[in-house]
Amino acid sequence: MTATLIIFFVLAGLAVLGAISLILQRHPIHSALSLIVVMVALAGLYLLMGAEFVAAVQIIVYAGAIMVLFVFVIMLLNAGEEERTNFSKLATFAGIPLALAVTGFIAAALVQSSGHMGAATNGQLASTKTLSMLLFKEFVYPFELTSFLILIAILGAIVLAQREN
Repeated sequence: MTATLIIFFVLAGLAVLGAISLILQRHPIHSALSLIVVMVALAGLYLLMGAEFVAAVQIIVYAGAIMVLFVFVIMLLNAGEEERTNFSKLATFAGIPLALAVTGFIAAALVQSSGHMGAATNGQLASTKTLSMLLFKEFVYPFELTSFLILIAILGAIVLAQREN
């Protein structure tokens, strides 16, 4: 086993454990912290793939800005510990087979696409300048729409917090 493979398994295991912790936590702040662990592990995996720009964006945008926003909204809403309830009949009878079906489709897609590992197989890697030109020229409207949606979410959280007072 090479060092890269060992680092990959450690980061992948950390991402899976963080995701499981995210689902199982009862307190929303603990879930947000578990999501930060997942984001940092994914940034490490991006570094292993040689995508330094994507790893930096992962840390700065997702683990930094978006998670600060999540924690701010959680604290603004004063969300307490989650109550556990029994699963609904719909979740039991439809959710589990649906989850198994989706897992099967993903496994079948991975088996069929073995050897075809994405757009970078032709030997050309996109530079940071090319990515930034695409983001700020061709995809500027979806980029701004995302920031507008985040602003609406913040305003909605403030309105919900003000109703209780």
